[in-house]
Amino acid sequence: MSESVHPRVALYEPDETPASTLPVCDHYSGVEARMRKSLELQAELGPVFDVTLDGEDGAPVGGEHEHALLMSELVNSAANRFGRVGIRVPPVEHPAFEDMVSTVVGQAGARVAYLMIPKPRGLADLQRAASAIDAASRNAGLARAIPLQALVETHGALREVQALAAHPRIESLSFGLMDFVSTHRGAIPASAMGVAGQFEHPLVLRAKLEIAAACHAFGKTPSHCVVTEFKDEKALQAAAHAASRRLGYTRMWSIHPAQVRVIVDAFAPSTAEVDLAIEILLAAQAAAWAPIRHRDTLHDRASYRYFWQLLQRAHQTSYAGGAQLPAEARQAFFEDGVAQP
Repeated sequence: MSESVHPRVALYEPDETPASTLPVCDHYSGVEARMRKSLELQAELGPVFDVTLDGEDGAPVGGEHEHALLMSELVNSAANRFGRVGIRVPPVEHPAFEDMVSTVVGQAGARVAYLMIPKPRGLADLQRAASAIDAASRNAGLARAIPLQALVETHGALREVQALAAHPRIESLSFGLMDFVSTHRGAIPASAMGVAGQFEHPLVLRAKLEIAAACHAFGKTPSHCVVTEFKDEKALQAAAHAASRRLGYTRMWSIHPAQVRVIVDAFAPSTAEVDLAIEILLAAQAAAWAPIRHRDTLHDRASYRYFWQLLQRAHQTSYAGGAQLPAEARQAFFEDGVAQP
């Protein structure tokens, strides 16, 4: 191999699909003023976080159609500079589901980054939602299959989480903490919806771990649930670190603009991790990706993959006014400032 062979070529087989690399933060908003401010913040920081416009909890009762038109307008607007704006539609059994899907796909299907499917009761609900979205796409003459995400927040969805993660139309699964707790009819205390309790209660931890494991098994992105104490920055930081370092999550929800930077920073690798990854990858590239000895430790393709994924995450979490990947790494491994899978 030549010294210039890129890790995305050297470390993956031609027929192998690397795991999805979505931004580490998914910011939700449903009120018009907040949706517009979310897009302004994304324009300021760059595409280090996604914006999800909320057509479920954010839509006024009886005003779902008008809300769908508003969300479509925002997706199509110049404010969507990076094409990283998604929409959460109502659950598949909701009376407004079909109209909202038809509206947003017809109006903004070419530009919407993804559609989030809430509250599937299992694989059958997900398949039903995907079929409806694909039918709307055909009716709109779209050439693309819109990426889908889903929330695991029911007993049935958790029971079938492996099948949900394996579904070819799914790119990410999120944990719906508050609805999941409420489905236990008081058997899980309300404290488990808080920032401390959600990392302690065994049933909640079990759900989080099963979702993360299923996603990693099928190369999908596990997205961690909300922290409702949005003014407690230290608690949010601790939760984000626990989600990413202990539970294997590579993405997390934000429900307040002040949470975005905290989550992005918490999911970013440390400076020491980035420096080590750069050293190892540059040495491996110079050795044509054969095994190397670095600081008296053997490294080969398995560890190269790990450090390449870490470096990609570092690149994804570099934002205006925040930490930046060293120029040497950007020049060696990223083209035109865009991370490649």
